[in-house]
Amino acid sequence: MLTIYGVYRSRASRTIWLAHELGLPFNHVPVMQLYRLPDAKAADATLHTKSPAFLKVNPNGHIPSIDDDGLVLHESLAINLYLAKKHGGPLAPADVAEDGEMGMWALWAATEVEPHALNVLYHRIGNVWGPKDAKIADAAVEALKTPFAVLDRALAKTGWLVGGRFTVAAINVAEIMRYAQAAPELFDASPKVKAWLAACQARPAFRKMWDAREKEPA
Repeated sequence: MLTIYGVYRSRASRTIWLAHELGLPFNHVPVMQLYRLPDAKAADATLHTKSPAFLKVNPNGHIPSIDDDGLVLHESLAINLYLAKKHGGPLAPADVAEDGEMGMWALWAATEVEPHALNVLYHRIGNVWGPKDAKIADAAVEALKTPFAVLDRALAKTGWLVGGRFTVAAINVAEIMRYAQAAPELFDASPKVKAWLAACQARPAFRKMWDAREKEPA
């Protein structure tokens, strides 16, 4: 049986959303990020990313990780691509060309979008590493204008990223684009992206994940 390690308020949300889309039963082990704990050495401290028990699963000390009947994988985007291909159906690549496109979009989102989108989130909403910095947020918004335009043009072709349908590529990219929602001006300037992300987040599997995430302590 599939086991997913990581709290909802982490990149584990990507894998939990996918599991709901696929109808996969899974065990959930809520591993917390170390930086979110006031005292990781307290007797009642929850399982966290640097706990010895979790480091046996992922020696990198990051979440999420999965154990799929003995196969242990790390890195959320790679995990999702693996699970989609394993279980097949419309979320999975139909051929090697779609497989390549899905890998491309995952790496694109991780490199072109995520670093800047996280700075939008951290410096417009707030973060645990220090005070908000409007200059960092503004620079991140400026840097995101080009990738937003790229994505907007891609979505204009078929409405989706790969194969003209909702796939694992949409989950991987949408969960990264979500971090930039603190900058609504980016979405207003890219209406295809705005509508696409709204459609992704309206899916029952996303809402199921999100409702559980909202119940989790911040």
